Amino acid sequence: MPYKMPIPFWMTKLGQLYRLVRESHAEPIRGDIRTPLLAAVGEMAITFIGHSSFLIQLGGRMLLIDPVFATRLILLRRQRHPGLRVKDLPRIDAVLLTHAHMDHLNRPSLRAITKQMRRNGHPAPIAIVPKGVEDLVADLGFARVDTLETWQRNEALAPLQITLTPAKHWGARMFKDTHRGFGGYGLSDGKTSIYHSGDTAYFPGFTEIRDRLHPQIALLPIGAYFPDTYRAVHTSPEEALRAFLDLGATAMVPMHYNTFRLGREPMDEPLPRLLAAAERAGVSGQMHPLAEGETWLLSR
Repeated sequence: MPYKMPIPFWMTKLGQLYRLVRESHAEPIRGDIRTPLLAAVGEMAITFIGHSSFLIQLGGRMLLIDPVFATRLILLRRQRHPGLRVKDLPRIDAVLLTHAHMDHLNRPSLRAITKQMRRNGHPAPIAIVPKGVEDLVADLGFARVDTLETWQRNEALAPLQITLTPAKHWGARMFKDTHRGFGGYGLSDGKTSIYHSGDTAYFPGFTEIRDRLHPQIALLPIGAYFPDTYRAVHTSPEEALRAFLDLGATAMVPMHYNTFRLGREPMDEPLPRLLAAAERAGVSGQMHPLAEGETWLLSR
C-alpha cells in the first residue's frame, strides 16, 4: 500500500474552522435586545448577555464578565444577538476576563465599553485578568489592569471580594503564547457568593472551590462538547450538572451555548440535555436558564 502522509494539525484545525464559519452564516441572527434592569437596595442581579457574558450587580458594584458584544469573531458570526447594547450599560466598576480566547476576550467590545463610560461621564472601569493576559487589554482605556494568579484575591472594590479560581482549560490567544493564565472567578460581598467558571472541563477542582468559596450561585458552561475530544477543555451538560452538585451551590445559570458555533453538537441540544439531567437528579428547580438580556433579581 502506498504511504499516506499524515494531515498536519494546522490543516485539520483550518478545515474545522472553515466548516464552523460557513455554518455560522447560514441563518439570520436571532434573539431580542433588552434594557438592563437595575437592582434596588437589598437586591442583587444577574443579567445574561449571551455566551459567557454577564452583567453582575452585587455589593453595590457593577461588573461585566467576559463581555462580547461583537457580531463576528474575525469570520465566525454569532447566532443570537447580545441581550444588551453597550450604550445601555450602567456605570461599570470592573470588567473581569477569564482567559484570552476570542469568544471571551473581545478587544473591540472592551474598547467600546471604556469609550461608552467616558461618553456617559463615568470613570473608566478597572480590568481584572489572569496573570499573563494584561498586555491584551493594556491599551483599551481601562483605569488600570489588575492581574491575579490562582486563588489570589482582589479587594479593590470593597466590600466585594474577587478570587481567581482554577479551571481545566488553556489560555493561549494564539497557538504558542501558552504563558497566559486562565480560570474562573468567585465573587462575594459577604452575603452572596457567585461563581463564574470561565471555560473548563470537568475536574476535581470543583470540590476545592466549594470548600474555599462556598458558592451559592454557579454560572457554568454547557456547550462545545462534541466531538468527545472537546471535553478535554469543555463540559457536557451532564458534566456541568455534576460540577454544580460538587460545588454545593443552590442555583445554576447555564452559559457558553447557543451563541457561537464552537462544537459540532446541534445548537439547540445543550439546554434540553441539562434540564433532562437535572430532572433525573431531582434538582430541576435549581436550574435558572436566562434568555439573552434577561435579568434575575434576587432579594437578600
